[in-house]
Amino acid sequence: MDRSNLWVFGYGSLIWDPGFDFVERRLARLEGYHRCFCMRSVHYRGTAQAPGLVLALDRAERAVCRGVAYGVPAETREDVLAYLRERELISYAYVETLQPVLLEGGTRVEAVTYVIDPAHEQYCGGLSLEEQARIIARAEGRRGPNRDYLLNTAAQLAELDIEDDEIAWLARRVRSLNP
Repeated sequence: MDRSNLWVFGYGSLIWDPGFDFVERRLARLEGYHRCFCMRSVHYRGTAQAPGLVLALDRAERAVCRGVAYGVPAETREDVLAYLRERELISYAYVETLQPVLLEGGTRVEAVTYVIDPAHEQYCGGLSLEEQARIIARAEGRRGPNRDYLLNTAAQLAELDIEDDEIAWLARRVRSLNP
């Protein structure tokens, strides 16, 4: 029986720090987007003077992003949406969308998913991995060092057995820049 009234797809910090209660947590995949450091962070992992980078979902043909879907019960739906909007829409670089995600086990659900607005001034798609690593290694914002965000994400993806070659490379490179 599905006790969830709302599904939320997490691909970055929502995987290791959802910040809300849920009744289900399932591996999930989203087609048509890829996880990448394509958003400048001027609040949480950087500043306006020295932006960091955070993950976003950028549209790409034939792309697939593996992450986690959270099932939220009806009684907390509105509170969870309010929390997510405050957290994710701080500068409106993300767009709140409903996307079809495939849950582990084969069930398809519509999930609230935050994707990057490529027209937003914080969008920075196309940076080389080396440039991303250098920015992440030095940036810090009110939620801490940018490298912690990357390393927490890399550790959680590894724990969930989700392969992401770019995240793994960035984690190795940032560690080498911050021994």
